[in-house]
Amino acid sequence: MKFGDCPSEDAVGCILAHKTKLSDRTLKKGHVLDLQDCSDLVTQGITPVVVARLEEGDVGEDLAAARLGTAARGDQVSEDTAFTGRTNLYADLNGVLIVDETAVTAANRIDPAITFATLPNFSKVARDRMVATAKIISFAVSDDRLKRAEDAIHGAVSIARFQPRKVGLVATELPHLKPATMDKTRRILEDRLRPSESIVLGEMRVPHSHQAVSDAMRKLLRQGADFLILFGASAVVDRHDVLPAALDLAGGTVDHLGMPVDPGNLLMLGRLDDIPVLGAPGCARSPKENGFDWVLDRLLAGVEVGPKDITAMGVGGLLMEIGTRPQPREKKLRDTKPRIGAIILGAGRSSRMGGPNKLLAQLDGKALIRHVAEAAQGADLAQTVLVTGHLAEDVSQAVSDLDLTLAHNPDYTDGMAGSIRTGMNALSPELDAVMILLGDMPRIDAKVLRQLAAAYRENESSLIVTATADGKRGNPVLWDRRFFGDLKSLSGDIGARHIIAENPGFVSEVEIGPAARLDLDTPQALKDAGGTLPQGDS
Repeated sequence: MKFGDCPSEDAVGCILAHKTKLSDRTLKKGHVLDLQDCSDLVTQGITPVVVARLEEGDVGEDLAAARLGTAARGDQVSEDTAFTGRTNLYADLNGVLIVDETAVTAANRIDPAITFATLPNFSKVARDRMVATAKIISFAVSDDRLKRAEDAIHGAVSIARFQPRKVGLVATELPHLKPATMDKTRRILEDRLRPSESIVLGEMRVPHSHQAVSDAMRKLLRQGADFLILFGASAVVDRHDVLPAALDLAGGTVDHLGMPVDPGNLLMLGRLDDIPVLGAPGCARSPKENGFDWVLDRLLAGVEVGPKDITAMGVGGLLMEIGTRPQPREKKLRDTKPRIGAIILGAGRSSRMGGPNKLLAQLDGKALIRHVAEAAQGADLAQTVLVTGHLAEDVSQAVSDLDLTLAHNPDYTDGMAGSIRTGMNALSPELDAVMILLGDMPRIDAKVLRQLAAAYRENESSLIVTATADGKRGNPVLWDRRFFGDLKSLSGDIGARHIIAENPGFVSEVEIGPAARLDLDTPQALKDAGGTLPQGDS
C-alpha cells in the first residue's frame, strides 16, 4: 500500500485518508474517490489530498477485519459485519469466555496494523455480549501477513456454555448470625446461579461443627445434589478449620484453600465423590463481584479449576476498586423493533412521608403507583415488572387489574439496589432493554416512555437513555441489555447513577421538562401537587 499526498486529478480509485469538506457534501475518511469527487476537489482548489493506494497483494481493511474475526471465532461465538476496519465478536449464549491468550498475542505480533482485543479470559458473559474485536489500523494489510495472523489466531475465542446444576447448600449457624442474614445469603446465591439455570436443590442449616457439616453434605448428595456450596458462620482460617475438616470427614478432598483475590481470599475448593465443593468466603454473602464468582462461574461452565488456576489469579485480583467499564466501540446491529421492558420500583418505606405509604396516596382520583403502572401499560412495552416491599399486598392490590409481573423484595429496607436487582431477575431473558421507573413519579406518562424508547431505537450508540428537566438528568432511565449484569450487581442505596457517570459516551438525553425530577416523597410535595395521603397504613 502506498500512502501520501496525491494530486486530486490523479486520485480516482484511491482511499481518502482524512475527512474533507466540499461545498455541497463531506467526503469521509476511508471514502473511495470517484471521478466526480476528484473533479470537485480540483474545482474547489483542494489539492493535493492524502490518500492510500492499494497495491497487488493488499487486502482492504474491512475484508481483512472480517477474515481475522472469522478465523478467531470458536464455539458459540458469532461476528457482525465489518465496518471501518473493525469486526466485533459476540457470545451466542450465557457462559464463560475462553481465550487462547498465546494465540491472540502471536497474531498481534505479526503486524502492528493487525490488532485483536478481547474481554479478560474467563469472564462471565451473557448472550449477545461483545467479547472481542478485530481492528485493522491501516486502510489495508498484506495478504501474506493476514494469512499468518489467521493461522495464529484460529479458533482462539469461544464460550463455555453454562451447565444447569442442582446445588446443595450447607450453612452453619452460630448465635451471632441472624436467620434473616442466612435467608438473604441464599437469595443472593440463587441470583448468582440464575444465568446458568442452576437451582438450590436443598439447604441444610446445621451447627458449626465438622460432624454436622459432613452429615449434611452426605444427605444432600443422596437427595441428588451435583454441586455443593458451604457457607460457614465463621470464616475458614486454617486447613483444619470446620469446613475443610468436614470435607475430610465426609471422605472428600480439599484441593486448595485460599486465593490471591480480594475480596475472596478465604475460599475453599474441593471434591466429594467427584462432585465440586466450594467453601464460600464471607464476601460471597454480598452480590458484589469477588473471588467466589471467578471460581463458581468456571465450574458452572464445566471449566476445570485447580490450585494452579487459583494461584494465577493474583494479577488483576484486586477487585475493591473495579467499576463498570464501557464496551469499546460496541455497535452490534440492533433489532428494528427491540423488546423493551420496564421495572417499577415500589418497595420503599416512604420514610420522608412520615408514616403512610406514599405509593397509595391519591392524586387525580387514583393511587400514585397506578399512575406509573398505567403509563408503562400504555407505552407498548414487552413486560412490566412491579417490585414490591413495604405493604406489598396493598400496593399490589392498587394495580391488580393491570398486566404486571409482581416481584417481591424481602430486603427492601436495605435500599434501592436490592429492588433493582429483584426487578432485573424477574425480567424475561428475551428483552433488549429496560426502563427503570420510580413509583412516586405520577407525571411520567406513556408519551414520555415512548420518547425514551424512540431515542434508543434511533441511535445504536444510545445504550443508556435518561430523561432530563431543563438539562438536569432525572428519571426514568432506559438501559440496554449490555448493562444488565451491572444492574444485577448493585448494592446499597445509591442506585445506578455511577454507571451513567462512568459511561458518558453511551448516554443520550431526552428533555421532558419538570416531570423528570418531580417525585412526591414529602407530605408538602404531595399537597402542592393536589394529592392526599392514604389513611390507616404505616
